[in-house]
This record gives sequence, C-alpha cells and structure tokens, in this order.
Amino acid sequence: MARIGAALRQVWQRVKALPRWLRRTLAAILAVQTVLVLAATGYVLSVDLPPDAVPPQASVLYYRDGRTVLARIGLTDRTDVTLDRVPLGVRQAFLAAEDRGFYDHYGVSVRGLARALWSNVVDDSGEGASTITQQYVRNAYLTQERTVGRKAREAALALKVEDRYGKDEILQRYLNTIYFGRGAYGIEAAAHAFFGVSVDRLSTAQGAVLAAMVKDPTRGDPVRDPEWTLDRWKWILQAMSDAGWLPEGAAGRTPYPEVAEESVTAAAIGGPIGLITDRVEDELVAAGITRQQIRTGGLSIVTTLDATAQRAATASITRALDGQPEVLRTALVAIDPRDGGVRAYYGGDRGRGFYDDALAARPPASTFKPLVLAVAEERGIGFRSYYNGTSPRIFADRGGAPLYNQDNLQCPVCPLDLAMVHSLNTPFYALAEQVGPNRIRDLARRLGVPEKYGDQVTMVDLKGEPAPGKTRADIAIGRYPVAPADMASVYATLAGGGARADRHFVESVTVAGGAVLHEHETKLERVLDESVAADIGAVLSQVVEEDGRVPGVDAAAKTGSQQYGDTADSSDAWTAGWASGLAAAVWVGRDKPGPIRTSGGAAINGDGMPYQIFRDFLSGSFAGRRVADLPRAAHVGREEAGDLETIEGDVKMVPGLIYQGPRKGDQVDLSLAVGTWRERTARLDEALDRHAAAGLDFSVSLVDHRTGQRYDYRGNRAFETASVVKVPLLAALLLRAQDANRDLTAAEQRRARKMIVASDNDAAVRIYSAIGGASGLRTALERLGLDDTDPDSKFGLTTTTAKDQTRMVAALTGAAGPLTDASKELILQLMGSVNADQTWGVSAASFEGESTAQKNGWMSRSTEDGRWIVNSTGRLHGEKTDVALSVLSHGHRTREEGIASVERIAATTRSHLGW
Repeated sequence: MARIGAALRQVWQRVKALPRWLRRTLAAILAVQTVLVLAATGYVLSVDLPPDAVPPQASVLYYRDGRTVLARIGLTDRTDVTLDRVPLGVRQAFLAAEDRGFYDHYGVSVRGLARALWSNVVDDSGEGASTITQQYVRNAYLTQERTVGRKAREAALALKVEDRYGKDEILQRYLNTIYFGRGAYGIEAAAHAFFGVSVDRLSTAQGAVLAAMVKDPTRGDPVRDPEWTLDRWKWILQAMSDAGWLPEGAAGRTPYPEVAEESVTAAAIGGPIGLITDRVEDELVAAGITRQQIRTGGLSIVTTLDATAQRAATASITRALDGQPEVLRTALVAIDPRDGGVRAYYGGDRGRGFYDDALAARPPASTFKPLVLAVAEERGIGFRSYYNGTSPRIFADRGGAPLYNQDNLQCPVCPLDLAMVHSLNTPFYALAEQVGPNRIRDLARRLGVPEKYGDQVTMVDLKGEPAPGKTRADIAIGRYPVAPADMASVYATLAGGGARADRHFVESVTVAGGAVLHEHETKLERVLDESVAADIGAVLSQVVEEDGRVPGVDAAAKTGSQQYGDTADSSDAWTAGWASGLAAAVWVGRDKPGPIRTSGGAAINGDGMPYQIFRDFLSGSFAGRRVADLPRAAHVGREEAGDLETIEGDVKMVPGLIYQGPRKGDQVDLSLAVGTWRERTARLDEALDRHAAAGLDFSVSLVDHRTGQRYDYRGNRAFETASVVKVPLLAALLLRAQDANRDLTAAEQRRARKMIVASDNDAAVRIYSAIGGASGLRTALERLGLDDTDPDSKFGLTTTTAKDQTRMVAALTGAAGPLTDASKELILQLMGSVNADQTWGVSAASFEGESTAQKNGWMSRSTEDGRWIVNSTGRLHGEKTDVALSVLSHGHRTREEGIASVERIAATTRSHLGW
C-alpha cells in the first residue's frame, strides 16, 4: 500500500507540473468519459434481454390493395445442432469471414460501432459494425431499421448476451440462426442444401463456401454468381492462413469444392410470381433491409402489383405460347406512369432464382424510333416533315453496308408519321444522323435506360464494332440492347407526358407490430416536354390503327423486329406502348439469339405474337373500366423537306406513296425447273449459250452440297479475280495465325472486316503483305485445294476459275480442310455482312428466308478499253438449300451492265436447276 500511495503522489506531482490549461482540459475529458461510461452502463443495465430468440416467421407480400396475398417468403428449413458437431476448420472459416477477434472481445467492436454511428449521423449510410455477437443479436431479437437507436440497442444486447452466455454458446446460436440462401437457416440445413451432407461431414473448404454466403445469401449462391463466391472464398482461406488456422501454402492449394446445382429457394415459389418476389427482395435489400429480415421477420410488404393486371399478363402470355416451340421465351413489364409502380411483371415461368428475361438486354429494334422522333421535335422538326424513304440507302457510319426497309418497301417522299406506321428504317436513320445519335442516347437515358448494364456502357458500339465506345445512328433502328423492364420505363415516361418516376415494386413495409419499416416516396422529374410526348402518342396511335385497335381502349404502340443475321427471320420481336395510366413492353425471343418461329414455321415479328400479347394484356387490364383518351397531337415543330435532295434514280415522287420495291428471288422462275437433272442442265446450257451469243464472256460453277450434284459452264476458264480474291486472302491470314497458335490481333480483325465487308483495298494490300504476297497466298491456296488460282503481285490481277471459287466455299462449309471451325465461322460471318458491292450478285438466285454469304468484285480494265470485270461468288443457305455458286465475267461496257448480267445469269441458273 505504501508503494501504491507513493506512486500516486508521484503521478499527482507530475500532473501539478503541467500547465493549468492542459490540466483543465484533461480534467474535462476525464469528466466527459466518466459521464459517458456511466450513461452507457446505465443504458446497458436498462435493456432487458429477451428470454430467447423469436422463431423465424414468413413475410407476406400483398398486391397493391394491401389485402390480396401475392406470395409468402420465408418457409424455412432449419435444424439446430450443437457446436461440437461443427468441424473446427468450418468454425474457423466463419470466424475468418466475419469476426477474427470473436474470442478476444466482449461482444462489441468499439471502433466499428463509432464508425457506424458517425456514418449514420453524417450521411445516413446505415453502415453496420458487426461482430458475430452483434449479428446474432440483430437476427435474433431486433428489426433491421437503420437508426442510431437500433444500433445502440444492438450493442447493449450484445453485451448482455456476452454476459449471459459463453463464447461457444454464442457461436453455436449464431451458426444455427444465420440465413444461407436456398431457404436454409442454420449450418445443418445449409450443409444439406449446398453439399448434400450433414454438418459434421463438411470439409474446411466447404465451410469456407458457406461462410462466403453470409455476406449476401442470394448473390453468394455459387449457382447465381460463381465468380463473386469464388473470390470471397479465396479471401476467406487466405484470412485463415494469415490467422495461422491453415498450414502455410494451403490456401493456394485447396481445390474449390463442388456445389449442388439444385436451388431450394427456386422451388419454393414457382411461376412468374417467383421472379417478382426476387425483384421485391432485391429492392428491399437496396433500401437497407437484409434478406434474413425479409425471410424471417414476419414483414407485411405491400407491392405495386395490380392483381387484375398481373392475371391479364400471365393469361395473355399463356395463350400466346400455348402449343408453340419450347425454345420461345417472353417478357412483359407494365408500369403506371403516374408513380413508376410496376403493375404487372413476367420475366419467365420457372420460379425464384432463375434467369429473368425482363432484365436481359436485347436489341429493341424499331421500338426505338419514337425516341428519334422525340429528339427531332426537340430540334424543331415536326412529325409531318418529309424524308427520303427509298430502300436500300447507304449511310456513312455503316461501313458501306446498305440499309433496307422491311420487305424493301419504298416511300421516296415520306412523312415521318407514315414512316413510323410502316416502320421504315431509312428515313429514321437519316433523321438520326441529322439530329445526332448522342442526343438520342441522352434522351433514352433521361427516359429510363440506365448508364450501364454491369460494367458495359449502354448504347455504344462494343469492341470489334465500327466505332467502339461511340454511338452511331444505328441507335435509330434499335441495334443497341435494352432490357424489357427498361423499355417499359421509357414508354411509361412517354405515357406520363415526359415526367419520369423511378420504377419500383414496393409501396410499404411494416413489421409485425405495425411500425413502418420502409415506405416508397414518389418523385416525378420532367425529362421531356409534354407537347412532344403528346405528339409521340398521337403518331403511335396511328400504328395501333394500322396493326389492330385494342378493344375499348385508346392506345399508342410501336412494334419492332430485330433481324437474325442476314436471314428473313427475327431474333427479337417487340411491342411497347401505353394507354392512359398504364405502359407496357413485351419481348419475345430465345435464351440465346436465334431465329424465332411459330410451331407452324412462320417467322415471329413485332406485329405478330408480341402485339397480340400487348393487345390482350391491355384489354384484360382495363376490362370493365373506363379508360381516358390519349392527349391530342400538339404539332410541335416545322414541316420540313428533310433530306429529299438525296433521292436518286427513277422513283415515284408522290408524297406519302408507299409501294413494293424489288425483293429477293424476283428474277427466278422455278416453273422452268422440270425434268431430270440431265434435262435441266441441258436446257440451262442452251439458255447460257444464248447469253454468250449476245457477247457476254462468263463462266458458272455450282455445287449443291445437299445432293452432291454439280454444274459447270466453262467452269475451268480463267478470269481475273478482282475483289473475290479477298476471301482466300483472309483464309491465308487465318491459316498463319492458326499455325502460330494465336488469334487475330485487334488490328488484323479490323482490317479483315474492312477488306471483306467494306471491300477496302488498302486493308487488303496490308493483309497481302502480311501473308507474304503472291508466294504466301500460293502456299495457302495449295492447302485449301484451290489449284486453278494463280496469284499475282497485285492481288486484284490474280486469276481464278469459277470451279476454284466453289472449292473455296467448300473449304468454308465442309467438315474437313485446314481451317478451324472458328476461322470458317468468321469468314462466313463477314461474307454474310453484305455491303454496297455485295447486295448484288449471286444473291439474286436466293429467296426470302435464305441467307447469302458472298463476296463480289468489279474492276475496270484499261487494257480492254475500260471494259469491266464483274465477279460474284458465295454460299446460298436455307432450310432446304445449301449451294455454292460462282459467276465470273468480263468485257462489260459499264459496271451497272455487268452487275445486271451477273444477277441475270445467277437467277437463270436457279430457274433451270431449281435447287
């Protein structure tokens, strides 16, 4: 005691030696700390620890009326186990993931709690500070409200729990109550749900997977987001290694365990409602309510869903898909423009946890044209303005690829509203170039398209496309993918007169005692002039008049069909529109892009199945209700002459006149294809002899890959290749890359595309040099089996035969040969991306529904008094067609005459052979 007293006197003397201001400051700090400690102690003593945790209770989702049950979330799978049944390595995985100092603290992280309190006071971020004890307290006794009071109570209860129970007991309770996803509560249920074993059979690696899921039980499911789970799993193993719980190097050597694919959660709520519950849960998590609280807290959740509208959505889609191919998928999202509430939602019928088609970005095709018109009106261009609607047209930012109207309809002097009704591409593309693609993109984002999907910026060219990172006028024809849910938001904003409300699923959330945990607050933002929105509605009302009125409902709508490759099929078919008080977007397609057809084989376009779903849905949603008429047109902007100065050729200049332009197969007369193959070829010989007698010098070669039959007319005669040699050039470049076991570089890919698609000679010169010129091409030709082609130092003067060109097609389509499947696919894909030079040629021998992969070439020869070489070669492919066809010619007085001759010869060949 004497020594203690002496020490205290020594401390007191040192304190007395300090300056007076410092002594006072220290005294004040000590007094404040004493008061805080006493207050905290008093608060902790005043908080009673409930006798035991409240058992989990399912939450109930209601339709917007607050009475009709939509679904229940939280039917649980839970079996408690004692801690001694949990392997030590598994326990350590949870400690590494959630609370490495668990056995050293008294239940509360002081530093973390201070950080959380500061975040709540300063920016209301709702940041947590969670030891395992605090997590247990929160899940067992508390709500998830983000308030300072709740966090203080959590800390107090954590201290009480630490006082009442030992550390092992707390860890046991925690592991038995935590939610893991798939409807599994507690580690025993999780072990069965994810690995099919009891908890005592779990390996450390498996335990680390379960520990990774605690942070986010939905995203953490390895089936949902395997990359996220794997990254967190690796982090946990490294943390265990750092703590000395794993042998040195074991973290890097441990294999990732196999996880069961089956999702208990997905099976719990099936059908379209399952994905709705997923979206509701995602929205509440974003609002700060945890998934565990949603699934165990007995919450009452009033959604925005309307029971009548939801039934109409499900019924209209069910009717449309009845008896149709199983590969077809569809989505429907309907939004009330007045508050952004989702009134109906269909992302698929497979239930919870499955892929949501309503959130998958797809090319929206012509449903984007109303946005082009809206931007035009913002720039003072009225919807009665006239634009050049001829087809095809060439636009600068398409790399030479021509743009066609559907069915090649012609409307030379076309008012924009009529172009909208008939969904003509060329006038709206020209309009997009005039007003600026960036303005259309900006409007789309104002109306409801997000800035990004994941890490990908929306509505810009991707890597490998003509202008990576930039927006081209292709936005006018809907080439940039947008999710159906976001298209519904866009059209809801138009329906709302240009006032945007954020899309949402939840109106309110209350806890069991009636206290409000969350309530949506509608905020409207003016993003488009009301008069412009009225004009868009008036124009789209004309579309409805054309495609079929909605019974009893004044509606506006736009259909759209995204072409699949160079075929006559669509890969994505859309209808989006609105009536007063309800906007909807409907998409029909496939999981992976491909042709969409009915069970009868008919192509599905926007004005077919999607429009029927849209009509049935609106009619069902408003059944028995009076629906207000849409606003009348405001006629914003001037009536201009647009780009009529670009009209070329002999066309009909009657304003608003639409007529049919030339279509594929017009020159083919299959009535001539009668008799045996020998009889057909004999008649074809006679027909081609007549062409030759008229002064044409040409050759033809055909191989029918389905029957093995072939036909040649002077097929061994040598002609200068012009640009058709660019296909063997690309094949030679790919062979070199294959030999080096590498892919084409980005620069090589750009040159290859320009050489084939845009027929760019500068790109071809560089590729010719890269493969070693004539000698390098000759080596490649030998490997490809093209024996009749003789390379020249100037690639265009290389000579070839029609037979060799059909051999080139065989090298691209046959199973054998030196080219890999990837190389063949690349060449055919580029040949299918036709440009201005390639829209003519052997494609004249094809019909709608057949695809053409071809390369054409022409060249004026000064040594022949300026006469033209005109060649065309390629593959015609369809359900019953797989033909290689080549026509080589020279001696034409003009290029146009040569093109017409080659097309006539190709069409004559099919007319007589009739493949």
